[in-house]
Amino acid sequence: MSKIKTLIVDDEPLARRGLAVRLAEFDDIEVIKLCNSGQEAIDACQAGKIDLVFLDIQMPGMNGFEVARALSESVRALPAIVFVTAFDQFAVKAFEIHALDYILKPVDDNRLKQAVEKVHTYLKTQQDNAHKKKLASFVAGITGNNCEEILKKLATGDTLTDRRYPESLAVKEQGEIIRVPVATIQWVDAAGDYMCLHCQDGQTHILRKTMKELEQELDPQLFVRVHRSAIVNTKQISKLVTQVSGEYLLVLDNGQELKVSRSYRDKVKAALAN
Repeated sequence: MSKIKTLIVDDEPLARRGLAVRLAEFDDIEVIKLCNSGQEAIDACQAGKIDLVFLDIQMPGMNGFEVARALSESVRALPAIVFVTAFDQFAVKAFEIHALDYILKPVDDNRLKQAVEKVHTYLKTQQDNAHKKKLASFVAGITGNNCEEILKKLATGDTLTDRRYPESLAVKEQGEIIRVPVATIQWVDAAGDYMCLHCQDGQTHILRKTMKELEQELDPQLFVRVHRSAIVNTKQISKLVTQVSGEYLLVLDNGQELKVSRSYRDKVKAALAN
């Protein structure tokens, strides 16, 4: 078998060199480059075929999850990725099924050997497409605007859920089911057990669902509850106005005005600050 072309990606020089020394003990592992940033690793993978990447999770600028996502989107032959992390074993259990493997810092010799053996098995069975789908699905679900929150959860041992929010909602209208793109929804208000989806094209679609159920389906990075009976797309907000009475009023791009209840005021201000 030809040499396994490998990258080591870590912002800590000692960690990079230490792992390189240990990998030198494996005859079929060829460390092509030691990368000190995620972007350097992406450039190296785009410049030539890389078989394996040992990828640190906590790095400034672009963390390991973001690097994995970028690779899944920009590299035709996705390398096998082994995450390297200082998070405890309980925390990483949440995502170990999604990566080819992971190793903990400080790196244990036996654990590194197991990871390399798993890489061998993976490369021999040529499961690139299956691995790419799994990894792409994983990173799409946990990265993006919410990346820092994910890292905090891992650091504290909280459960990490691989959740993706729907891009459209199925709505029954006149005996037909239509799909309403979530991004086109400007705001939602409640009418009993029905939700009125007010969209950019001026249409209003009626969805049989409770406010609580709908709120759980919508991406909290995009939608914010402003009242017990109203949810707003933050990208549609033009301004937040403080009234003389001390109450807040949201003004949307289309001129629609919505009252912000006292209990949701801080949540709305935080959403607008991001």
